[in-house]
Amino acid sequence: MDCDTGIDDALALAYLCSQPHVELVAVSSTPGNVAAEQVARNNLSLLELCGRPDVPVAIGARAPLRIPLTTTPETHGPQGVGYAELPEPHGKVHDVDAVELWVEAARSRPGELTALLTAPLTNFALALRAEPRLPELLRGVVIMGGSYYYQGNTTPTAEWNTHVDPHAAAEVFAAFSGLPEERLPVVCALETTERIELTPEHVAALASEAGCTEPELVLPEQPEGRRSMASNELVRHVSDMLRFYFEFHRRYGQGYVAHIHDYFAASVAAGTARYGTRTATVHVETAAPRLIGTTVADFRGLWGEPPNARIVSENHPGEAFAELVSSLGGLARRLPDTTGWERP
Repeated sequence: MDCDTGIDDALALAYLCSQPHVELVAVSSTPGNVAAEQVARNNLSLLELCGRPDVPVAIGARAPLRIPLTTTPETHGPQGVGYAELPEPHGKVHDVDAVELWVEAARSRPGELTALLTAPLTNFALALRAEPRLPELLRGVVIMGGSYYYQGNTTPTAEWNTHVDPHAAAEVFAAFSGLPEERLPVVCALETTERIELTPEHVAALASEAGCTEPELVLPEQPEGRRSMASNELVRHVSDMLRFYFEFHRRYGQGYVAHIHDYFAASVAAGTARYGTRTATVHVETAAPRLIGTTVADFRGLWGEPPNARIVSENHPGEAFAELVSSLGGLARRLPDTTGWERP
């Protein structure tokens, strides 16, 4: 998994930790929602919180390929995890660069690994430069990014990940041009990830599944900044992350909801989501100032170029939330509470 953690990245990572059939080989940290060092700290803390301190966390690039880094404290908070105050991690960042870690893992286990990319595609583009055979070495690739015939969430036409590093996104899609359909990346774009719209009721259901004694106190709509009173440690942190995300969406006129884009991509990578795709040739704009990061999909072959992506065209939000509540709630229920916390 390569991420820029990020509230929805955090949910995606915790969800993968809840899946017994998923082997997390490594988590690489890309600058995006916050700087790479903070992303790595968030990843280390979350993995330890979820009982997976064994998973290596690495850092690769510190900035996009060609343009300055843009972060998003207004969306995810200054540390990337909303109001949550994650425990200080005991582990350290892996001493091997993330790009080297990706390449060595793929070479040592050809045909076994799935790449889940929920961040700007900087690290993956660098890995492709280092090992152009990655599309053949990997079992599959799942990308959260782009928007096609759909309003952007960062500019009127661009989605966040492709806007932060459009040059990396362009390199990644170009690397898959002309490959067999089964080798093309599965792309989870805004038109389907924004259908995964989480509400306070979903969080209360998660708290109940986790065995919280008073789930109704977990996340009611309330004054900004108030902390969660959940009796389960993981649910407390998730609730404090999501409250910030809910408030962000409300400030921008979308209601007291949260679009958890990266969780859906994680469920696709884990094989737990039901979805449909359409093949397309994707172009990422890197030059026109107002269109930087805009993604355009040719579904009909009008450019006369081979497809380079399978774009998700159908998903099922009700099933996605039932899966999230059951799996993440089960993990939270199994984990010990190490804080000695008592509700005031």
